[in-house]
Amino acid sequence: MITPQEIRSKTDKKYILFLQSLVEGIPFSKLVIRGNKIYNKSSLPEFEKEIQQIISQSKEKKGFGYSLDFQRVKTKHLGTQDLPVSIFFDSEKDFLKFLGKEKEVELFKTSVGKIIIAFPELHEWVIKNPIRVITNYTEWDGIIRVCQYFRQNPKPNLYIRELPINVHTKFIEGNKSVIRELLDILLIGHINYEYKEFEKRFHLKFSEPLIRFKILDKEISQKYFSGLDDIAIPTSQFETLNLPAKRVLVVENKTTLYTTLTLPKMDKTIAIFGSGYSVNNLKNTQWFSAVELFYWGDIDVQGFEILSQFRSYFPHAQSMLMDKVTFEKFFENDNGTPTNVSATLNLTEQEQQLYELLKINNWRLEQEKIPLYWIKEKF
Repeated sequence: MITPQEIRSKTDKKYILFLQSLVEGIPFSKLVIRGNKIYNKSSLPEFEKEIQQIISQSKEKKGFGYSLDFQRVKTKHLGTQDLPVSIFFDSEKDFLKFLGKEKEVELFKTSVGKIIIAFPELHEWVIKNPIRVITNYTEWDGIIRVCQYFRQNPKPNLYIRELPINVHTKFIEGNKSVIRELLDILLIGHINYEYKEFEKRFHLKFSEPLIRFKILDKEISQKYFSGLDDIAIPTSQFETLNLPAKRVLVVENKTTLYTTLTLPKMDKTIAIFGSGYSVNNLKNTQWFSAVELFYWGDIDVQGFEILSQFRSYFPHAQSMLMDKVTFEKFFENDNGTPTNVSATLNLTEQEQQLYELLKINNWRLEQEKIPLYWIKEKF
């Protein structure tokens, strides 16, 4: 037989549908909870106890909640008994008081009214996301102000905290998820769909990643950077550099970049800190297509996966110090990090062979374990 706990659980599952019906303007109608019609208890006292438990939580006893319809039934083991054949809520008030949701639903109705009045086109979003409406009930005034601003200014070209909106300074950052969902509906035709990042997607300024690089040609350093040779600038500025460089070396980690600081000066050459998978920050550097381009990473599976990623931007990129000779000469039986990558990588035949060897054995040779004399020989 169904228990009061099971009735509660089944009633909870009706709540979202109820909220959706409110938005759609569908009046409340008798809400039925399906029960278990199997009564196979052989003990009459146990059966009577279960019946009393159900009745004790009903509207008949508590003044609100579910009602019960009984029917006299002849059972196999218990003889003729009055059994509950229908469990139902007569009214919205009974349903909500049973769930303890009266106040929450009032707040929901108020929030829905604000949203639909401001933006009728969000009607379908509200129907699909009633719980998000509820969880953000304290924020809707601010969210609506933000959306109204973007509707009037779809390409602000300002930093988030510069936006002239009457909300606290961290409000948008704290509510990006729901604001993005709404702006995706409200700003059709004004969105950078290629970007997932909020700022890029909605034409805002943002703190760009910095590209750190070391100039190995003293003449370039003097002529273009007043003698500075260890520099970090925003990505967009790096992409517009017009240097007479002929060779670029991208290194995977910072320790290796510091190592490059001790390298002898080399004509028309710069070294860049790629920061692992952050090499994607370099993907729009069009002037790379006109230089001899090298990538130098750890000799492990991730190093070759990053190399493959880098080659997807720049097919002419070559690997440096990521060969079997270097690996066998300096490998110290270090374990690597297993990979879940199964896609075909953009590697040469020799690189692929070494990659498979590393993958099978979970081996790694980190860049910083390659001595300086060997690096200089390769340069």
